[in-house]
Amino acid sequence: MMNDLYAVIMAGGIGSRFWPVSTTSFPKQFHDMLGTGQSLLQKTHSRLATGIPAENIWVLTNERYRDQVLQQIDGMSVNQVVLEPAMRNTAPCILLSALKIAKINPDALMLVAPSDHWIEDEEAFMNDVMTCFEACTKEDLLVTLGIQPTFPNTGYGYIESDDSDTSEIKKVLQFREKPDYETAKEFLAAGNFFWNAGIFIWSVKSIISAFQQHLPEMYNLFNSGNSALNTSEEKEFVDKEYGRSENISIDYGILERAANVHVKQASFDWNDLGTWGALHDKLEKDESSNAVVRAITHFDDSEGNMVYTSSEKLVVLDGIKDYIVVDKDDVLMVFPKSKEQEIKSLLAEVKAKFGEKYT
Repeated sequence: MMNDLYAVIMAGGIGSRFWPVSTTSFPKQFHDMLGTGQSLLQKTHSRLATGIPAENIWVLTNERYRDQVLQQIDGMSVNQVVLEPAMRNTAPCILLSALKIAKINPDALMLVAPSDHWIEDEEAFMNDVMTCFEACTKEDLLVTLGIQPTFPNTGYGYIESDDSDTSEIKKVLQFREKPDYETAKEFLAAGNFFWNAGIFIWSVKSIISAFQQHLPEMYNLFNSGNSALNTSEEKEFVDKEYGRSENISIDYGILERAANVHVKQASFDWNDLGTWGALHDKLEKDESSNAVVRAITHFDDSEGNMVYTSSEKLVVLDGIKDYIVVDKDDVLMVFPKSKEQEIKSLLAEVKAKFGEKYT
């Protein structure tokens, strides 16, 4: 079964809420955000390689990041990097990968995972993945891993499972958009809702069939170049046709429409590391709840801060509470943690004022 297992890491995002560390030219997945000595992409790759052959682990990314991927993943070949010539959300790149894998191995099983998530218990993660792979060999399933919610989070999408289904991998009733606080509390109380982690497992046959049924135009577009895939003619075909595909996510395009979507409750802790506050939550903190990456610190009357420096720089804080303090090359940002969702719009303001220099 091992040779039938493939993984596709999605690594094309910009991670704008992690500015100024994450920039268009060097986004967060290529940074050591956790101070572990590995970038988020490297950690994701090493996690997957514990159960999936390294030669079957591919990275989906934008053309501009090809060299960074190859530099960061030892032994990865150019053929394992699937390049998007245009930004088109997750459905087109997943379909392209599935068609390429199916041409190599029509019996392949495929995992799709983001490049920038935090998972502590990697053994539990791989056990869950293997359970889902096994289920997908027996039935025509599209499986997602759902995270048991621990509080009424309004920043995640939710998956509603069929609470009458007693099996380990339950039928999905529907996907729910990011809720308001009161709705999130209702989801939590109901007990059959999960956070959507964006981690998917299926056979290539099942996902390709789902595209044929629910996104036929996209399927026909990509399948028209099937003979070119995995050959020297692939780049010309993809460059010409990729931009014509619909700009739609796998969630909207397939999972919210298909009848064979199931969810397995994850047995590991998870965080999507989407913001500086999320990073603060997952890092070790001092007695005053300050989280620090790389900095040498001297704090006085300062608490709840997220401090990140790109080198071992001395940071002195006095009377600073609940702030994000980031020192990176030619940018210093001191920003209230309560306004972290506004960093994306702040980045747009900086870009409008100074051009591309700092972004």
